[in-house]
Amino acid sequence: MPLVCLTDFQDHARERLSKSTWDFIEGGADACLTRDDNVAAFKKIRLRPRYLKDVSKVDTRITIQGEEISAPICIAPMGFHCLAWPDGEMSTARAARAAGICYVTSMYASCSLEDIVGTAPGGLRWFQLYVHPNRQLNKQLIQKVESLGFKALVITVDVPKIGNRRHNMANQVDLQKTLLLKDLGLSAKGNSMPYFQMSPIDPSICWDDLSWFQSLTRLPIILKGILTKEDAELAVKHNVHGIIVSNHGGRQLDEVPASIDALSEVVAAVKGKIEVYLDGGIRTGNDVLKALALGAKCVFVGRPILWGLACKGEHGVEEVLNILKNEFHTSMTLTGCRSVAEINRDLIQFSRL
Repeated sequence: MPLVCLTDFQDHARERLSKSTWDFIEGGADACLTRDDNVAAFKKIRLRPRYLKDVSKVDTRITIQGEEISAPICIAPMGFHCLAWPDGEMSTARAARAAGICYVTSMYASCSLEDIVGTAPGGLRWFQLYVHPNRQLNKQLIQKVESLGFKALVITVDVPKIGNRRHNMANQVDLQKTLLLKDLGLSAKGNSMPYFQMSPIDPSICWDDLSWFQSLTRLPIILKGILTKEDAELAVKHNVHGIIVSNHGGRQLDEVPASIDALSEVVAAVKGKIEVYLDGGIRTGNDVLKALALGAKCVFVGRPILWGLACKGEHGVEEVLNILKNEFHTSMTLTGCRSVAEINRDLIQFSRL
């Protein structure tokens, strides 16, 4: 049977992957309350369609950080794509280029950055960084991704320590021993170590350190993992270029708000001064529309990309992206939006259920 929605891919991927790999991809922190809330919170929002609007032409294109993409649906940073498909991130990069959207490549990619860039030249890529205690390693990696043509630096801020991921503990997952991370353990001479230690991630990183990162690169800096107005205001104060409202897919601190529930607070705090994006819980085109109506410029999709990859490799990722893009086009058409600019808060109401 054809796979016609993202949950079809989820079911099929579960059958194809080992239990430990599935648990690693799907797992959240502690009781997984936030992971599940990310999806459920969207279903508490209802749409208010407008009709007789001449929707014979509907344009889903937008720009993010000055670059045009075909729709406000991009790929969130996730590591270890080789767990889902042998070609890993190379397949993901090719699918993103074919879809005309942005792919945020994880620092924990299981393919080399050169291979990812080389397999999909011309694709729009951002790079996601976990800050390492060794400043020289951070500097070398940032300079490398800028030279390779990545267009933005996404600094993940919500991992001063890895969250309590019970499934990984139960399965005794040790990615350091099982995966070869080719780009990350750079020595002073630029040589790769056999693998990059997943820890330590620098727990001392603070707001004042952002100026050092800004001194290293001309790339726009995006902070991923902001959930409060206080941190959103500090992000604006420290001259970053964007925020990804995110709770790390519910994998870090459990019992925090769903991303969509935190979005309005962050959007109000930045007052249009920087672009705000969202990840967490996107499963349908309606979800995309709701996020944009609440002020997100663009959404980033995580686990469904790995579901597509596990099912059909590059073509599976393309199918997942095309399903979302087509559903979003339908959502726009049926709510009377001819362009993304016409999507606004008047399109939604919150359910009393």
